[in-house]
Amino acid sequence: MIRYPLMSEGAVIGTTAPSSGVEESMHNLIREASKRLESAGFQVVAGDSVWTQEKAKSAPAKVRAAEFNRMLRDDAIDLIVPPWGGELLIEILEFLDFEQLPEKWILGYSDISLLLLAIMLKTGLATAHGTNLVDLRGEYFDETSAMWRTVMSTKTGSSVLQHSSAKFQKDWKHDAPSPCVYHLTEPTEWKTVSGGKVSLKGRLLGGCIDVIRHVIGTPFGDVRSFQQEQIGGEPILWYLENCELNMADQRRSLMQMKLAGWFDHCSGLMFGRSPANRPVEGYTAEDMYRELAEELQVPVVYDIDCGHVPPQITLINGTYAEVEVESGQGSITQYFRP
Repeated sequence: MIRYPLMSEGAVIGTTAPSSGVEESMHNLIREASKRLESAGFQVVAGDSVWTQEKAKSAPAKVRAAEFNRMLRDDAIDLIVPPWGGELLIEILEFLDFEQLPEKWILGYSDISLLLLAIMLKTGLATAHGTNLVDLRGEYFDETSAMWRTVMSTKTGSSVLQHSSAKFQKDWKHDAPSPCVYHLTEPTEWKTVSGGKVSLKGRLLGGCIDVIRHVIGTPFGDVRSFQQEQIGGEPILWYLENCELNMADQRRSLMQMKLAGWFDHCSGLMFGRSPANRPVEGYTAEDMYRELAEELQVPVVYDIDCGHVPPQITLINGTYAEVEVESGQGSITQYFRP
């Protein structure tokens, strides 16, 4: 059984840094995001870890975990949105309180996706893969990013439809900030290995390959038990994105997932756009996608709105999704089924 939190009007957002915090020179990003969210009717409560960063983490693992656990248990906080990702979230997993986890949304991506996946697999609590706090500081949201509020306000038993973006951001231009944060200049095109129309259905699960691969074989990465016990053996529709891996490393990582059984009874794979898909001796991302489609005998879709090349659709781990891709455009309907 999947449990879905519900975000209400005037929700209190707790922001804590279970991975990386924010250096002093960039504290203004948190203040701007908080101000913008408060002007939209939210309240924002920031933990101590948000304001510190040293040696690739916001604070020691036990300190980060304790603050996260406190926000989870605090009835005054309705959802948790970390400032951004980072490098070493994996250090806190063993210190988290997974027992009787309250129904509270956690939203983020990158290193945060490891936290989202671990919570989903261990507890059946739905988690939200999407924008982070600092990217919510714009004067307005593009249509794709703006859907986070609608998606996280969807009631159990209902559904929500999202479409592929019109344009995506090729490069960050920090010296020329945009009113909507992102500089959306390049035409979006969702692609398929088959080259034709593709339909996919299954329970959504996924995250950033760089980090979720590291819980294979641990208590935090038991996909088989999740599939059998939480979703009644339904097929999994994987969404995956790459932050820093070249194509050889990405291929090795996906092979490890395959050999560990993560792709058993899988209905398809969807990959986000990535600037890190560097070929190795002519071995390209497209080569890898074709190999996966052939090996797993499932559809493979790529360059979707997910991950480190914004904007991104809000994907809920645990929902039953129906995805349609045709002529470069895509749609995804998520059903909030228990």
